[in-house]
Amino acid sequence: MYISGETIINAAGVITALAAIFSIVFYWHRWYLRQCQQDKEIKQLKDEQCLLVYGVLACLKGLKEQGCNGPVTEAINKIEKHINQQAHE
Repeated sequence: MYISGETIINAAGVITALAAIFSIVFYWHRWYLRQCQQDKEIKQLKDEQCLLVYGVLACLKGLKEQGCNGPVTEAINKIEKHINQQAHE
């Protein structure tokens, strides 16, 4: 069996093509995993923001019970409207 220069060049071309294909597949796989991780982080942030909004709403309602009016009532109405809009989306 004789291995010529052309055979070596062809083998190197095939190896290079396979390496390029695998690197592209690996890149897309990493991108997909990164997107999944970001989706999890976004869900956690939304849950945390939800708790913060409910906490602020509770504080505002406490202020209203103590007799604060005006901006407190307006803020309560805006927050409740926002919560209702988000629930229906």
